[in-house]
Amino acid sequence: CSLGDITNDDTCYEKALEVSGNRSARAKRSLARSAYNRGDYEKSRTLWESAMALNSLYPDGWFALGAAALKARDTEKALDAFTSAVQLDPENGEAWNNIACLHMIKKKNKEAFIAFKEALKFKRNSWQLWENFSHVAADIGNFSQALQATQMVLDMTSNKRTDTQFLERVILEIEKQSLTTDSQSFESTNDHNYSSQIHSSYSNKRTDSEAGPAKTWETGNLVELLGKILQQIVRSNGEPDMWGLYARWHKLKGDLTMCSEALLKQVRSYQGSDLWKDVDRFKKFAHASLELCKVYIELSSLNGGRRELLSAEMHLKSTIKQAGSFSNTEEFRDLQACLSEVQIKLEAS
Repeated sequence: CSLGDITNDDTCYEKALEVSGNRSARAKRSLARSAYNRGDYEKSRTLWESAMALNSLYPDGWFALGAAALKARDTEKALDAFTSAVQLDPENGEAWNNIACLHMIKKKNKEAFIAFKEALKFKRNSWQLWENFSHVAADIGNFSQALQATQMVLDMTSNKRTDTQFLERVILEIEKQSLTTDSQSFESTNDHNYSSQIHSSYSNKRTDSEAGPAKTWETGNLVELLGKILQQIVRSNGEPDMWGLYARWHKLKGDLTMCSEALLKQVRSYQGSDLWKDVDRFKKFAHASLELCKVYIELSSLNGGRRELLSAEMHLKSTIKQAGSFSNTEEFRDLQACLSEVQIKLEAS
């Protein structure tokens, strides 16, 4: 085996197996590594299995078996091997991460959540790990930890790694919670909410009168966490979709003035010479414009003023005038309908 290490010659390891009566675990491990390095993953997996059968108290061997099995597309064997690795070495963060990823592939989100938490104890500087954890946490309904993980990703990547779709998913959940909390009839729509399961003994002790305030506090906490993230992003990233999410967050907070300002920035970020040539961009612009004008109408009804209605009318007239080439789209017709509503309200005021 030592000669094989020096010469990088597999025949030396094969000779070692011969003279050992096929009982040399070291020789099998060396042959398994060699097979892996040349891309023969199936042979590597078989050799690692044989080597570990001879000496199972070798955590690196279990990890290598898992890697070979993964390359050979044997996910069950890979999962078993990585699990054996962490049983011998509980501080193997890479193995925990691989276990979590395999559970994600198998759609076992609860198991993935637990494995990611273990992995993060030893690999806290991996933004990719935090990002995966955020998605799994959201999948099981633990949006608080999902947002905390998202905050870690932002900090580690200097605000360069942002996931608009994920943040939209979170804000949709908060909007849903806010509606059900306001009606004082909150019922979880996720039967597989992992967070409620791990706290079930505590939840069972709550009275009905306590459940409402607890859920209100939870929703409020999510709103604050999301706000910090969005504020951090918009300070360095003026993407249109992010301004739209920021506007929705302000609406959740009940601040329609700040909501309108964020929507106005979203609208302006869509504007440009290519706006009137790109139908997809126009549709996004039209949607943002409609949301802005709806908020203007709502603000006007609250303060009894005409200034917001006049702003809405001016914006809608200008948009409709320039968007003639998109007159056959539903978004164009929605803009016209909104303009009619604004003009009726102006006449009434």
